[in-house]
Amino acid sequence: MGTSAETSNTTAFSTTPPTIPPLTPKHISLFEQQGLSIKPLAPLGIEIYGADVRSRLPDPVIKALEVEMANRGFIVFKHQTDLSTDELVNASKWWGAGEIHSTHGVHPATPDMNRDIFRCSNDHRYGILGVGPQWHNDGSFEADTFSHSAYYMARAPEHGGSTHFAHQGAAFDVLPKEKQAFWERLVSVNSASGVSHPVVHTHPISGRKSVWLHLGMTGAVIERLPEDGVPINELQRQAANVEQMRLLNEEELKQLFNDYNDLLDASFEKGYGIRYHYDTGDLLYIDNWALAHRAAPEAHMSAEEQGLRIMDRVTVKAKQNLAPHFGLPQHINLGGPHPFNNDGVWKAGGIGFRWKDDIPMQN
Repeated sequence: MGTSAETSNTTAFSTTPPTIPPLTPKHISLFEQQGLSIKPLAPLGIEIYGADVRSRLPDPVIKALEVEMANRGFIVFKHQTDLSTDELVNASKWWGAGEIHSTHGVHPATPDMNRDIFRCSNDHRYGILGVGPQWHNDGSFEADTFSHSAYYMARAPEHGGSTHFAHQGAAFDVLPKEKQAFWERLVSVNSASGVSHPVVHTHPISGRKSVWLHLGMTGAVIERLPEDGVPINELQRQAANVEQMRLLNEEELKQLFNDYNDLLDASFEKGYGIRYHYDTGDLLYIDNWALAHRAAPEAHMSAEEQGLRIMDRVTVKAKQNLAPHFGLPQHINLGGPHPFNNDGVWKAGGIGFRWKDDIPMQN
């Protein structure tokens, strides 16, 4: 079997400028008719004033906001102070499949011990520490990985504590053509669950090709080699399928992860990323298929240094699975032997492949 030619030691970007669509004029009119004031952020995101999420917005407004999230990455309902857990969860059901994906951990300080709330903090008495230091999307361990996530800032610290966001459709745009083609042939496997997802998918609402890779929980990446010919029937296709696949080795995985990290790090300079600074009462929703994120380093500073930070996360079920390409199964047993004819990274459990030794990996 061949090996990939993608062995560049530096990250290069296309001269194609990234595109973040402006707000749709008919949506602006619809929002204003509901008494909402809309503030587009630069280069992505939208702040919304005048809403009270304790009362459900009209369905046409919700649908329009979901489209704007797909296009611009996230929305923020301002001044939503003192939401109860039920109010937060009910508002989160507006998006995606209209159902909550219950969290994998409930901190003792979570109000009502609500299993739909994942409470984060920089003080262990108030929430889970150290969450999300590397670029990722929520729920990479699930087949129907979350369509949307809510981040409710119950208490903003006095000295910063932002979240970094990068638009993954725009990120794909700035990749050079040869790297776009290579990444489109890749499928990642989550180290904790064995769930597989494409490294490049087509967003179901925006229709944009978008990158999608978890830098903290990936145990293998599979490449579909370029085909020399097309099998003439289904039996031949199935027989050829494994022969046309290979695992990325350690050097290639490090290159991929560093390229991906560099691509999203470059978002701030190149116009498809933003560092969002919260106020208490901000209720921020992301389109989790369109937007990567990570906690800013200051979000993990102690409460003594930064001021107490308390954030509640709610995750929403998607209407469809983020299914892998090339006939690969959605679930792959990383604990067993792999069927591929080359040696490559095949690592189950925990944080998966360590692409850098000197950075925290918890997500």
